[in-house]
Amino acid sequence: MKKTTIVNPPAPPEVGATLQRMRLERSLTLEDLSRTAGVSKSMLSQIEREKANPTIAVAWRLANALGVSIAELLSSEVPKIDSIRMMEPHETPTLPGEHAGYVLKILGPMELAGRYEWYELTLASGGALVSTSHDPGTTEHLTLLHGSVEVEVDGNKRKLKIGGTARYEADKNHAIRNIGKAEAKALMVVIHR
Repeated sequence: MKKTTIVNPPAPPEVGATLQRMRLERSLTLEDLSRTAGVSKSMLSQIEREKANPTIAVAWRLANALGVSIAELLSSEVPKIDSIRMMEPHETPTLPGEHAGYVLKILGPMELAGRYEWYELTLASGGALVSTSHDPGTTEHLTLLHGSVEVEVDGNKRKLKIGGTARYEADKNHAIRNIGKAEAKALMVVIHR
C-alpha cells in the first residue's frame, strides 16, 4: 500500500504588515488611504491588524491607490532598504498655513509621530504659528536659523536670537511669531511624554 504524504498548503501572505508599511512610507493616514482607495477605514484597520483578509477587488483598489502591483501588495518580502534613504524635496510632507503666514515641513518619519517630531518652520513677516495646549508633558525645542522670532507661552514672551534655542512647555497655549520684516526660518522638535 502506497503511503500518502499530506502537504500543508502555504499560509496566506500577511497583507496587513505590508499594507501598513506601504501606507506609512507614503505618509498616508488610514483616512487618506480609505478616501483614495474607496475602502472603509475600519476595513483597512482590520486588514493592517491581520483581523481580515482583503478580497481581490479590495486588494486591487489598495494596490492602485498605493501605486503598486497586487503582487507587491500580497508579497511578504520586505524590499531591501538602502543604507542611506534619500528623500527628494517634493517628498517632504508640508502643512501649509499660508493664511497665518507659515509653512511647516515635516522632517521626521511618520512612524515616530506622537513621540518625537521635527519640523522646519518658515514664517513670513508678521506670520505666526499659534497652538493650543498639546498633551500633558509635551515640550517643544525651537532653534532659530535666520530672521527675528518671538516665542510666547501662556502669556510670557521671549525674543529668540539667531542660533539660539527656546525650550518650552507645549502643554500650555503657545505661539511662535515672526516680529521682523524678513522671512524667518527655524527648526522645531516636539517631544511627547
